[in-house]
Amino acid sequence: MGLLFDDFKSWKNYCTTHKYSLFEPVLAYEIEQKGRTEEAIWNHLANAYKVMTDAIETGLSEEMVSRSGMINNGAKKVYHSPITVLSPEFTKLISRTLAAKEVNSCMGRVVAAPTAGASGILPGILFTLQELHQLPEETILEALLVAAGIALIIEKNAGIAGAVGGCQAETGSAAAMGAGAIVYSLGGNIDQVFNGVAITIQCMLGLVCDPVAGLVEVPCVVRNASGAAIAYSSSQIALAQVDAVIPVDECVQAMGEIGQSMEARYKETAMGGLAATLTGQQIAKRVLIQDIDVLPDEE
Repeated sequence: MGLLFDDFKSWKNYCTTHKYSLFEPVLAYEIEQKGRTEEAIWNHLANAYKVMTDAIETGLSEEMVSRSGMINNGAKKVYHSPITVLSPEFTKLISRTLAAKEVNSCMGRVVAAPTAGASGILPGILFTLQELHQLPEETILEALLVAAGIALIIEKNAGIAGAVGGCQAETGSAAAMGAGAIVYSLGGNIDQVFNGVAITIQCMLGLVCDPVAGLVEVPCVVRNASGAAIAYSSSQIALAQVDAVIPVDECVQAMGEIGQSMEARYKETAMGGLAATLTGQQIAKRVLIQDIDVLPDEE
């Protein structure tokens, strides 16, 4: 990993010095590190975005019931709910995020961004953002590169896996990526983009990874929706030029420190939190029994 991606400060300094947009060094990183042509990278990003939008469409149109039964067409229920507490746009954001993540939980095709457990956040955010502001796909693909740069730094300094840092590392990182992508897409400067990332991380610090029955379903799916909502609120705050106070690099350091001190039972082991509740244990027992093939007694 190049010096550029060691932290957010160096990324900003590099872009400021060379008068680059935030996405350009990430593009150069991909060309150099992956040995791909620029055209191939843009094509890959376009394909990834199509997979994201396809997952939303699938989740909102097809039957989404997981083998465990914990996921049961939640996205469609939210999308078509006759009682609403949110604006139509916000309801679409939530339902689309749920839809993409439900596709993952039902073994469909998704983009791990940065992980499969958080795979509903960027699709819901970007698709809704593009629709709201009539953004060209070129802007969305640039925003995906910015989001990738954010993930690279978080991975290096804190971690993006639930087994390393809890759900703050998965949905928290994805939401931070989404916030940065939103602010970039709407013309925010570098400080505003990084404030959006910092504020999002601040809102999601300490979130544990406690999947019921060890499946990436409950509470993972609804946390994707919450992560998308936090990304949007953080972006609005950042675009209004509200300072995060704690610099983004220090927020990432805090995420890493919290992840290291978090007990193992709260890091994807299904031994604590919601997974350890009475209902959680009953579900785990039922799911486990379903997955065991009972062999006939040998004579």
